[in-house]
Amino acid sequence: MTFDILTLFPQLCASPFSASILGKAQQRGLISVRSHNLRDWAEGRHQVTDDTPYGGGDGMVMKVDPVAGALADLQRANPGSRVLLMTPQGRRFCQAEAEKLAREPGLIFVCGRYEGIDERVRSLVDDEYSIGDFVMTGGELPAMTIIDAVARLLPDVLGAAGSAAGDSFSDGLLEYPQYTRPAEFNGQAVPPVLLSGDHGAIARWRRRQQLQRTFERRPELLETAPLDDQDREFLRQLRDDSRQTDG
Repeated sequence: MTFDILTLFPQLCASPFSASILGKAQQRGLISVRSHNLRDWAEGRHQVTDDTPYGGGDGMVMKVDPVAGALADLQRANPGSRVLLMTPQGRRFCQAEAEKLAREPGLIFVCGRYEGIDERVRSLVDDEYSIGDFVMTGGELPAMTIIDAVARLLPDVLGAAGSAAGDSFSDGLLEYPQYTRPAEFNGQAVPPVLLSGDHGAIARWRRRQQLQRTFERRPELLETAPLDDQDREFLRQLRDDSRQTDG
């Protein structure tokens, strides 16, 4: 899968994808992450990519014409790639969106800077994404966040088969607690069920831990999570216990 980042600062986008899991994925040809300098599509000796806003106001606005030229070339080189604009006004990115984007042949990220980007750029993109209700200095970090979340879902990128399937949010719930050696540390012992070798009991414990963590930390996720009768009964017990504690 190809990931193309259109940015004024391509040097920002290199190192996160040169090491660890995604670095190995690039070496194996599973993904390709490329950053492109928007100035290469700007006209004139000074390669200007921004200008003052019509109607007045503070700051500079990124121009539409360099973006249009860049997208035309990138889409011609990568037919079928989906174009994403990074903006605080976009749809909130989440695990479900990552899973949807992982089915695309490629992604092209448009990273804004300065006061913003010419409104007409929006007619050139397929989707707009935000990673949260806050403003950053540019769209590069949000783009890299999305690339990381999407790339790890691709076949063979993670070392262990099924590693991504057990992640938080993959089934609408937070992930269960994880432990490794030593079995005891500073008086904190690994739950005995995890040492029992009883795979059925371990699976039940993990499911209940998922439900409890989600109930305590992100209860709104339970409204849309796929639950069976046993899950709902366990949650009812948690709610009853919570009311008694509050009372």
